[in-house]
Amino acid sequence: MVGIVLDGRYRIEAPIARGGMSTVYRGTDMRLDRPVAVKVMDPQLAADPQFRTRFEFEARAVAKLNHPGLVAVYDQGHDGEHAFLVMELVEGGTLRELLRERGPMPPHAAAAVAAPVLGALAVAHRAGLVHRDVKPENILISDGGEVKIADFGLVRAVAAATTTSRSVILGTAAYLSPEQVTVGNADARSDVYSAGVVLFEMLTGRTPFTGDTSLSVAYQRVEKDVPDPGSCIDGVPPEFDELVRHATEREPGQRFDDAGAMASALTGVCDTLELPRYRVPAPRRGSAAVVAGAAAAAPAQPAEVGAAPSSSAAVTTFVPSDAPPTTVIPPAPPTAGPAAPVTTRHTRVVTQQQPREFAPAPAARPDYALERRAQRRRTLGWIIAILVVALFLGYGGWWLGAGRLATVPTITGLDRAAAVSALEAAGVPNEIRGEYSDDAPVDAVLGTDPAAGERVGDGETVALLVSLGRPTVPKLPGGGDRATVEDELRRRTFEPVDGGTAFSSTVPEGGVAALDPGPGTELAVGSAVKVIISKGAAPIEMPDVAGKKPDAARSQLEDAGLAVVDTREVFDPNVDAGRVSGTDPATGTEVGAGSSVTLLVSNAVKVPSLLGRSVPAARKELERLGLAVEVRQVADTDRSVVIGQSPGAGDRVEPGGTVTLTALP
Repeated sequence: MVGIVLDGRYRIEAPIARGGMSTVYRGTDMRLDRPVAVKVMDPQLAADPQFRTRFEFEARAVAKLNHPGLVAVYDQGHDGEHAFLVMELVEGGTLRELLRERGPMPPHAAAAVAAPVLGALAVAHRAGLVHRDVKPENILISDGGEVKIADFGLVRAVAAATTTSRSVILGTAAYLSPEQVTVGNADARSDVYSAGVVLFEMLTGRTPFTGDTSLSVAYQRVEKDVPDPGSCIDGVPPEFDELVRHATEREPGQRFDDAGAMASALTGVCDTLELPRYRVPAPRRGSAAVVAGAAAAAPAQPAEVGAAPSSSAAVTTFVPSDAPPTTVIPPAPPTAGPAAPVTTRHTRVVTQQQPREFAPAPAARPDYALERRAQRRRTLGWIIAILVVALFLGYGGWWLGAGRLATVPTITGLDRAAAVSALEAAGVPNEIRGEYSDDAPVDAVLGTDPAAGERVGDGETVALLVSLGRPTVPKLPGGGDRATVEDELRRRTFEPVDGGTAFSSTVPEGGVAALDPGPGTELAVGSAVKVIISKGAAPIEMPDVAGKKPDAARSQLEDAGLAVVDTREVFDPNVDAGRVSGTDPATGTEVGAGSSVTLLVSNAVKVPSLLGRSVPAARKELERLGLAVEVRQVADTDRSVVIGQSPGAGDRVEPGGTVTLTALP
């Protein structure tokens, strides 16, 4: 397959792993110019219509899932006799390779692997998908420390093929659940069982059941419980024994309902034991890394399907690895003997170049012996030079690596000053980092980051974790900026939650008006704090300032948070001239704080009493007030005396209004 371009897009470059049902290759998506992993199915399976239908269905279902712990599916298709799946290429290796290199894992490292795997399985279980083949070979660890699970849905797709007998159980013998062995059924609880077995293996370095055949290994779990990891190796906390025991109950109904429930239980165990955070290392000699190096050294050229390699091309040899195989197990009836298991083994890539032809040696010269002695001297000189360089490089590598590493000392039970002294005595630069704690008093030493016993390089700083005690709700900053308040809450381990809205005369709309519980309240680590958002100032009801002088009315309105921006004269028969008649907006109207208000000032003219006055005197008084005069009298004489008036004395009229006088004679 090396050099073939599938679907005119995916160039196959080097094999990564081979099994009985498929082979995984490193490839390049030539359209997007990115490295990918291409899983090419066995041609016998690819020719089966039922397998192709199930294969396409499972590819679409898995492609819909989104979780950092899932290997992303980019594409699927067919090219001639090849059915293939295009996936994210994870540079690194498998959990199997890591266990082979390092052996059993401490609890915090096992938890760091199990947590993202369970998170990814939980996403799949919520979508109705079951993995059916959870094992270390399907758990990938990238060079960046990311843990991902691969091969979702493939087992069910193979089970749908007519080329696969309905009388076989598909899966890996060491990790099958009892119900997969007995009846062949699998649901989310079957994945939980397999995940529990993988956790057992990470903690102990071995699987719980062994036997001469895969069939005997599979059927042991029907009659036997998985032992506690702590019974097989020292140092496993009882909480992990209980977690593995619950996950691997023989009856599915007694296990965790799905991976999400098991993930929650694992989180609780980690919190109880206060396990430190851990970055999972990739295997030093992971299969993906080996293939990447081989591909970089001898990149494959595109070729047609079925084309033979040229004489100068690299020869690729597949060497079986010693990883546990994927096993197809026939479910044996009570009286039937076990059938021979069919195994699928992973492969490793070893690349060798064909030897080149060398030109024939030149004819010997007369002084051949002298030349041979000179050649020997040159060879000896080169050997000495190479040894000196190798020693220098070896010493330099040791100095830059292990020679410059320091071990973080154990500080359990020490106070702050003694812990600092212990770190300094070990030659480890340190800094103080406060962490909130519900149980430890202030200034009590909680531990170190990295943890005790780990190695740190020259110049790397170790954080001494010191208790800050129980956290308190912070004070609100000026202006109540929401992002600032929520960041401070999270810094103190609190979880900000929506607390509704409220009016505030000091915090603008959208800011934080208050916290519940209030600032200064001491809470447990991780508690929720309600964040109450300001709706701005509360609305103001326009006060009644009618009848007041303008200056007094203005002061009252400004004290209420309103701004008087204008004054306008209006006629009001009930208010004397120069007094406030009302406001615009009107009295009783609800307005926002700081709203603009216009004062309405009365310009009404109060009519004086004119009875008993002469007509000329009365006329003069009314004209002085700006009013028009109409006189009704018997004789047109200035001696007439006013005996009646309309409007009457004390009434208010508009400026320029008319007053009618009645006079005699």
